[in-house]
Amino acid sequence: MTNPLLEPWDTPFGLPPFDRIEDDHWKPAAEAAIAQARAAIEAIAADPEAPTFANTIAALEMADEPMGRVFGAFYAVASADSSPALQALQRDFAPMLSAHTSWVIGNRALFDRIEALWQARETLDLGDEEARVLMLTHRRFVRAGARLEGAQAERMAEIRARLSVLGTQFTQNLLKDEADWSLPLSPGDLADLPEGLRSAARAAGGDKGPVITLFRSLVVPFLQYSPDRALRRKAFEAWTARGMNGGETDNRAIAAETLKLREERAKLLGHDDYASWKLETEMAGNAQAVRELLHAVWTPARAAANADAQIYEEMLHADGHDGPLEPWDWRYYAEARRRAEHEIDDGTLKPYLQLDRMIEAAFSVAQRLFGIEAREIDAPLYHPDCRAFEVSRNGEHLAVFIGDWFARPSKRSGAWCTTMRDQHRMGGRDVRPLVLNVCNFAKPDAGEPALLSFDDARTLFHEFGHALHQMLSDVTYESVSGTSVARDFVELPSQLFEHWLEVPQVLREFALHADTGAPMPEALMDRMLAAANFDQGFATVEQTASAIVDLEFHCGPAPADPIQRQAEILEEIGMPRAITMRHATPHFAHVFAGDGYAAGYYSYLWSEMMDADAFEAFRETGDPFDRETARRLEAHVLSRGGSEEAGLLYERFRGATPNVDALLRGRGLAA
Repeated sequence: MTNPLLEPWDTPFGLPPFDRIEDDHWKPAAEAAIAQARAAIEAIAADPEAPTFANTIAALEMADEPMGRVFGAFYAVASADSSPALQALQRDFAPMLSAHTSWVIGNRALFDRIEALWQARETLDLGDEEARVLMLTHRRFVRAGARLEGAQAERMAEIRARLSVLGTQFTQNLLKDEADWSLPLSPGDLADLPEGLRSAARAAGGDKGPVITLFRSLVVPFLQYSPDRALRRKAFEAWTARGMNGGETDNRAIAAETLKLREERAKLLGHDDYASWKLETEMAGNAQAVRELLHAVWTPARAAANADAQIYEEMLHADGHDGPLEPWDWRYYAEARRRAEHEIDDGTLKPYLQLDRMIEAAFSVAQRLFGIEAREIDAPLYHPDCRAFEVSRNGEHLAVFIGDWFARPSKRSGAWCTTMRDQHRMGGRDVRPLVLNVCNFAKPDAGEPALLSFDDARTLFHEFGHALHQMLSDVTYESVSGTSVARDFVELPSQLFEHWLEVPQVLREFALHADTGAPMPEALMDRMLAAANFDQGFATVEQTASAIVDLEFHCGPAPADPIQRQAEILEEIGMPRAITMRHATPHFAHVFAGDGYAAGYYSYLWSEMMDADAFEAFRETGDPFDRETARRLEAHVLSRGGSEEAGLLYERFRGATPNVDALLRGRGLAA
């Protein structure tokens, strides 16, 4: 059969031809791409010429290009618009990709060439980026087990294969639990909810009638606004039970096996535990540095949360309920308090935070800072909800940006940025990226505008900050392009970009009422911004608790029962009883769907130390759009990817790396 994945892509800007791709096309294309990559790597390893940077490292950088083309498109779709067929393919691809990685790492002739170049690095006359790529390539092979032999090498390959299968299964179990549950709402249940939430519930239920699902964009507002305590409890318990409902979608055994295999892998590589292996290459460097950060944040956050809990419990009792404040009560009474103290609620704010206007706002901020322009284009995309834009500067094409913003049962939860093609200049080409932002905002009734909460709008800006890191990348080698940086540095551009959502000039221009077109009143804007740090004790506790549990899971021996160990850790740190972890173990996809944030969930807070300080650089000029500061940010952070050490890049931009005080000030938790 004709397979469009194996043909030249005659599409706008080389986008995947999604309008022609069928499920049966993916597997033959994947097998062909792996075969092409393997042939290219075999040729590198068998090259009779002495190893050089060009014939070994640069050639290796380009060898996986066919795989990047096919799998970049596949995983974009499989994460955002899955189906049973695509999930079956994911299960097939996990061991295939793991076997390919093990073959590459175990190719002794290939590693001997890399090792020879590494030993001779002082004599090679390499440029700075080439030297960095050589170091990273050598380090990647060593850390993956290239120096292991015999039974140890075989065991490492087995561990890698098993972890890839477990991560895929964890994700699919979570998606199924989220898709299978809904809470029907009667007209009486809807009566006290804001119109935007009623509309979203009707859209989620379709012909079945209004429902609450387990997407954050629906369940969190329901917990904020529903006065029915029994319904709140039902929704909250279903939401926090994802991945631990028993049966074939239960993730508890997967988490336990994953932690055990990670520990074994680290020990095979000469480390005491997984955290010491993982953190070796991050900015933090070791578990103790992470622990110090987390506990410096935890102490004031817990104190603030406990003080708030006393207030909310009094409100609960005033409503005629006995007993202590429960986790399904917190958001309801916090929202009531916010309305009382700041005279705002989401029902008042959402009409001013239209999705389309917030998209325009993100592009406008990027234009004012970095001079980029965006125009919407017609292109084949994987779902009708997606929108594509060409991004350019001074008439020069920079990237294609794709936004996929609405929740649906086929999409995994959360929000993320990924690429279907990375920026690079290998082989004398100027390859520009295809960047994708995915969110899970509630879809409105047909013909109605999509309205966001302030947190939703912040998420949109956050993911667009990641996209800028990809779109403004300006390096030669793909392995150091865009967000290919230390995990505790990768959140800096995204969290920094969030700050511009709070700039009054941006809100005055784009926070326009959905019905009247009137700008947000200044008094309402002032109250909204004044409330930006409202309930930060809660937000910081649920996030920091997740980071502490993640770290301790990976320090020392792996727990046989992660749920029991989770409970012990939370007891040790004095977790407030009415707050739960933002991500409990059975649905902690950051940590168990793959290795990316394992022993690394702290990185959001580590990056926040820098993003609070980085925005101060703009404040100090008196202009949040100061072009010279933006130029330095692009020159030293956004364009450089992983071409240098993260700490050096930040210090070039700002002069020094900040401490935790900047984070605490930004959250309103400083003493």
